[in-house]
Amino acid sequence: MGKVALITGVTGQDGSYLAELLISKGYAVHGMVRRSSSFATGRIDHMRRSFEPGKQRLELHYGDMGDATGLRGIIEKVQPDEVYNLAAQSHVRISFDQPEYTADVVGLGVLRLLEAIRDYNQRHNRAIRFYQAGSSEMFGKVAEVPQRETTPFHPRSPYACAKAYAHWQTVNYREAYGLFAVNGILFNHESPRRGENFVTRKITRSAARIKVGLQQKLMLGNLDAKRDWGFAGDYVEAMWMMMQQPEPGDYVIATGETHSVREFLDLAFDRLKLDWRELVGVDPRYMRPSEVDILCGDSSKARSLLGWKPRVSFEELVAMMVDADLELAQMELRSRGL
Repeated sequence: MGKVALITGVTGQDGSYLAELLISKGYAVHGMVRRSSSFATGRIDHMRRSFEPGKQRLELHYGDMGDATGLRGIIEKVQPDEVYNLAAQSHVRISFDQPEYTADVVGLGVLRLLEAIRDYNQRHNRAIRFYQAGSSEMFGKVAEVPQRETTPFHPRSPYACAKAYAHWQTVNYREAYGLFAVNGILFNHESPRRGENFVTRKITRSAARIKVGLQQKLMLGNLDAKRDWGFAGDYVEAMWMMMQQPEPGDYVIATGETHSVREFLDLAFDRLKLDWRELVGVDPRYMRPSEVDILCGDSSKARSLLGWKPRVSFEELVAMMVDADLELAQMELRSRGL
């Protein structure tokens, strides 16, 4: 029998790539989803449509990071070997509008899950391994560039504050209770599956729609912000690698390169032979009350101890996203009979 994994946030970008990876490695994969009036399972439906004998597939369970009883029930039912916590209200700008909700789900939700795992391990003499999805946003306003595992946190948003709380709770459960608990401090990672309200996907989707005539203009916030962007498919492999180590630890996962939003715009619009300066405007509504100017990660520890390294370059990533969104825009065009 292969290992059993539980992924919270399985319907998101990272959850879908991680589920694919684990299934390819022979895991029985279970995912936790929130109940809503409509299914948001588009990224994972291809893993659920059919069951082939002898092949592991993806099984879903309703749950919520705000419901401790529900989390305990899922752990009891699934009996996982590994738990990957990817669930979050993960949009930084929106966290300023919903700070209390963000803190509850992103921060206290992790504490609820850690308690559920600790309790289950004690009662059943098990040793579930736990992965916590950290964020480069925890570094926030930093003097040290690039940022590494020892760089102090200075979070600049409710989201980042909640992630920092979750990070230290994970460390505390590792040190206080001997839980195999790891923090993956992942820098920005993107893909064609990225949510459409994140700046990278907003750019590639809008550029493609402008190219085919479905949209006239794109409005953004801070064009000077600099980020370390990688491919989500590479980064979920690092998550799995962390969980296979003999001892738990915390790891920065990053490319070590920094690019501005303007550079992202250059590559995305150039690929479609468009001039973004004529088509992109700045809207103050998309500005954060407190900004993080630059994030750049030093993943030397992960490269040395895990043997991990990014495979997709920044230029390849942008091209991949633009091409996927151009195909979607052309399908939208055809569906409208245009």
